[in-house]
Amino acid sequence: MTIKTVTHLNFRGQARAALEFYQTVFGGELMVMTYKEANAVQAPEEAEQVMWGQVAASNGFQVMAYDVPSRLSYDRGEIPFFVSVNGNAAEEISDFWGKLSDGATIIAPLAPSGWSPLYGMLKDRFGVTWVLDVAVAHPAG
Repeated sequence: MTIKTVTHLNFRGQARAALEFYQTVFGGELMVMTYKEANAVQAPEEAEQVMWGQVAASNGFQVMAYDVPSRLSYDRGEIPFFVSVNGNAAEEISDFWGKLSDGATIIAPLAPSGWSPLYGMLKDRFGVTWVLDVAVAHPAG
C-alpha cells in the first residue's frame, strides 16, 4: 500500500490567484473547479471562487487549495503551517526561491545552514509560509 500527502491551502477569495502563481513557480497543470461548476453555490458572489483546485507537476510538486465560503469562519492565523519544498539540486531550489520571493517577506534568506547546503524561509504574497532547502541524507535516529 502506498499513500502520499498533499498540502491543502485555504484562502478567502484568493485561491485561484495563488494556484496560478504557484504554477508559474513550479510548473505543472492547473486544475480548478468553481462553486458554480460544482453546482454548490451558496452565496451568489462566491460562484466563481474555487471549490477545488490544484497544481500538479511532473517533478513531484503538488498543492491543493480552495476558497473557504463566507458562511464558515476563516482565520489564517499567524503561522498555522509551512509548505516545505526539498530538492536535491541547489539550482532548482534557487530558481523556486527567486520566483516565490516576488512580493514575499523573507523570514530567513536562502543560504547555507548547519543542516543543509541551502535553506530559506519566506512568507509569500498570499501569506503562505514556505521553507525551501536542498535535501541531505540524515542518519536514522
